[in-house]
This record gives sequence, structure tokens and C-alpha cells, in this order.
Amino acid sequence: MTAGAIGAPVGESLLRLAAIGAVDDGKSTLIGRLLHDAGQFTDDQLVALERASRDRGQPSLNLSFATDGLRAEREQGITIDVAYRYAVTARLKLVIADCPGHLEYTGNMATGASTADLALVLVDVTKGLREQTRRHTALALLFGVPRLLVAVNKMDLVGWAEPGYRALVEQMEELAQRLGGAEVQAVPVSALHGDNVVERSRNSGWYQGPTVLEALEQAPTATFSAQHSKGARLPVQSVTRHADGSVRIAGMLTGGALHRGEPVVILPQRHHTTVSRVETLSAAVPSARAPLSISVALADSPDVRRGDLIAAAADLPQVSRDQLTTVCWFAARHLEVGQSFLVKHTTRVTEAEVVEIIGRLDLETLHLVAAGELGPNDIGVVRWRLAEEIAADPYHESRVTGSLIVIDPQTRITVGAVMVGTPPLAGRDAAFDGSPPQPLGRPRSQP
Repeated sequence: MTAGAIGAPVGESLLRLAAIGAVDDGKSTLIGRLLHDAGQFTDDQLVALERASRDRGQPSLNLSFATDGLRAEREQGITIDVAYRYAVTARLKLVIADCPGHLEYTGNMATGASTADLALVLVDVTKGLREQTRRHTALALLFGVPRLLVAVNKMDLVGWAEPGYRALVEQMEELAQRLGGAEVQAVPVSALHGDNVVERSRNSGWYQGPTVLEALEQAPTATFSAQHSKGARLPVQSVTRHADGSVRIAGMLTGGALHRGEPVVILPQRHHTTVSRVETLSAAVPSARAPLSISVALADSPDVRRGDLIAAAADLPQVSRDQLTTVCWFAARHLEVGQSFLVKHTTRVTEAEVVEIIGRLDLETLHLVAAGELGPNDIGVVRWRLAEEIAADPYHESRVTGSLIVIDPQTRITVGAVMVGTPPLAGRDAAFDGSPPQPLGRPRSQP
């Protein structure tokens, strides 16, 4: 086992990782190889993998089954839902989300990306950058993932020739640049054989960078609710009134730290007050940091209810019924102007009407194009009118207070994911400007 191998003494940092890419590009195999070569599997898990491989007629151990949690998925040989695996290295703890690659499960992929610190993007060098990889990468970037680790897979099938690898890396860098400028790091791998996953390969003498595991260990880490520098935000989960007349307001803190004696504002009613007490499960504390479930007492007794937001007075979110947003639409029913849905923002649920569909994101050109509706798996810019005011930050400043989910009022099924603000398209105005689309670079011919 290498010095950075999984199973070494546990580091203090936490890295949430979303593995994304098109069907058959090798996501599940790479994650299985990472866990296997780093000694993460128990004997019982290895026996189960061997049995599953035999039952499917596989000639050898199929490591992709390690992330297929449902028996039906194993029998079909595909990944449908998000499969989570947990591991530790000498530097950090890993939460790995293996996201489904099929187009119809874009919503599941969005679930995995919405809390990720890093996206591990699998690209098959023999097939190039396919539409679904582009779609999932765009979603990851729109959901605020700050960096991409690109694993250019199946390099053994092209004789480890460097030009095809370089061409794909350039395309991923361009894609990231066009969607806000996330950091991109790339590794040439063969997930099937383990080259450059945990151990360095002798087949890629031209590559001097880290293995996948080394790159993960070197990646900056940040919890999803504390990545940005917004002031304290406490979405109110519950309000408890004690026999002595005192009131405790509970919720999960996000944004900056919350201190005893700090001026705050109760939103959306805009009531100014001061925090008189901060408590964790075990004791009263002078301050608390995100992400932590806490309760607070206030200097006076305002009318606070579930769904309200307590925000640092020095850094308030915008309170409004009108929201200009980026929407990832999941449902078969198309999204059209005039439709009404339920929306959930932190702990508040209210009604919302579609006022305007400004445009749809063309994943080939990364331009907004005029659109009268959004279909399944479309990404677009939509203006909403809510029945009640909400206190929301732009999504790029806070994943928690800058996001909403859209719920079908009849079925109660989630039909869309919403980010407050417009897509972070590099060098473009915030709204649709009608400029002619310019396609991304095409793959070079493969060796």
C-alpha cells in the first residue's frame, strides 16, 4: 500500500467527490479500482464482488459492481441511482458519489454534484467528449463545483499516445473556461488495468503529474455549506417555547460564523434583533461555525416561524418575490410560462409561477438560445414570481440560500433544480443577448 493509500491514518479534511461522465466511459470501474488498489474492500466485499462478477458471466473481477448498490442495477450492468462510497486517506476523508451516466437520470446526477467539492470527469479517449459528458460537466459547473479532475480513460486502447489525451484536456479546459473558469487537472488512466489510478504507470513516460489518488489528496477541500464568504445564515427549522417563557430557534447554520451578541435580522419580515445565546447539542458556546446544527435565543421575542431565515445584519441576502434563476428541468412535462408549482427554499415552501423563459443553454455552443419552453434535462434561464418573499443569495455565493427545488403540486415529485442567478458564462451578459453561437472546439483525430 502506498503512503497515501486509503486505509492510512484518517486526515481531518473532507472532500466530496462526484464522478460523472457518459455511459460506459468507466466511472464505476475507476471508483472500484481506486478502492480496490488502495485496500479499501473487506474480505466479505471482495467475495460479494467475485460472486456478482461470476453471476454476470464476467471473466474476471468486475470492479464496477462496487458502486452498484441495487441488485437490479448489477443484473443490468448499469448505474441508475447515485451510489455513495466512503474512504479515508492520510490527508482526508472521501465521500464519493458515482453518478448515473444516462440522459434520463440527469436529476440523479445533479443530486451528486450539488454538494461536491470536486468533479471527477471520466472521458473515454476512443470516443472523445460526448454530449452527455458535456451536459454533466456543465451541470457540475453550474452547481458550483469549483474544480474538475479529468480522468482520460482507456489510454491502453490507443497505445498510450499523448495527442488524443492533450486534445481532450484542451476541450475540457475550454468548457470550464466558458462556464466560469473552474480549475482543471487531468490524468491519463486505464481504469481497467489500474494505470495511474493509485500506482503510477510505466506506460505513460510522457506524463509527469500525479495519479488520481494523489490528485485527490492534493485537492483543496471545503465543506459545501462553507465554501463562500457570505455572512451567517440560519434557516429556521423549528421554534421551541419553554415553560419559563424562553424561546429557542433551531436550524443548520450555513455561511459565516454566528456569535453571541451579534446583530441579526429575521427575514423576510425584516425584524432587527441580537443573538443572546448560541447552543449546540451539548452546551452553550460563544460562537458556532457552519455546517453545524445549533439553536439560538434572541434578545427580544419576535414572531419567528419555520421557513424564516436569521441572517447577519452586516451582510443581508436580497428579499424578494421575483427571482431570476438558472433551472435544470427533470420532468417529462415541459416547463412553460404561466405554469405554477411549489418551490422549496431552505425550510420554506411556497407557490411560484413561471413568468418568463429567457432562454435555453445550448450545450454545444454554451450560449443561451431563445426558447419558449424547457424540456426534460434542459438547462435554461427562467424568471419566477413567488407567492411569498424569500431571502436568497446568488447561487455562486451560497449553495444553500441560493438554491430552490421545484415540486409538482399534484404528485409532490421534484421536477426541477433551481439556482438563483444566471449561468456563469465567461465574457457574457447575465441575460440572453442573442449573439450568434460559437461552437466549442471539436476533437482532433485520434491516433
